[in-house]
Amino acid sequence: MPPLQPDTVYHIFNHANGFENVFCETENYRYFMEKYRLYIYPIAETYAWCLMPNHFHFVIRIRKRDTIEELILNSKSNNYNDSIIPKVRNFGNDKQDNQDQPDNQFISDSDIEKYLSKQFANFFSCYTQSFNKMYKRMGSLFIKNFKRQPIENKQHFLNTVIYTHRNPIHHGFCNGFNEWSYSSYFDFVNGDDSLVQVEKLLKMFGGLESFKEQHQAKLIGFKKLDDIE
Repeated sequence: MPPLQPDTVYHIFNHANGFENVFCETENYRYFMEKYRLYIYPIAETYAWCLMPNHFHFVIRIRKRDTIEELILNSKSNNYNDSIIPKVRNFGNDKQDNQDQPDNQFISDSDIEKYLSKQFANFFSCYTQSFNKMYKRMGSLFIKNFKRQPIENKQHFLNTVIYTHRNPIHHGFCNGFNEWSYSSYFDFVNGDDSLVQVEKLLKMFGGLESFKEQHQAKLIGFKKLDDIE
């Protein structure tokens, strides 16, 4: 599985480890997104998301390298769980032994990758522990290695956003975009930018009406293909 990289857009998705659901009631969806805000929002911009009973999809852009480095350094200075903080190495001469921070600090690509990966691992682990406690179960809840697909260009990006929002229709959970509560489709329709990058994404789509029209066009094309099959 390729490591996550700063300033890169990804389609992130994962599935239940087996045939059971990972979301059984409204509280599960709410709690999952609460933990997403805690662990993933600091390291990534969110452009689309959708949760379904046994899997989920996110379209994200990992934040720029200097932002990730700052998070690592701040976490270390605040003595935040050392197990998830890469060791910060310094180069050059330290002027004083009692200096809080060395003049020059170096965080390697490997440190960045480990930190990003650990944020996702902690996110899934936190949710799994709560879910297991609530439903008196044991063991892993998600497939071990979550999928991450780099998005290569603008059209790929727009198609992935629409695909993410269309997924509940594809799997038969609903018939229209406005019938599924657990996705970011309503965030764009309602202008709720508390999590997703509403303004940036709508600009790429050419505005809200174009956003709706392109979603509907893809849905019609999908249904026609389904009829042929």
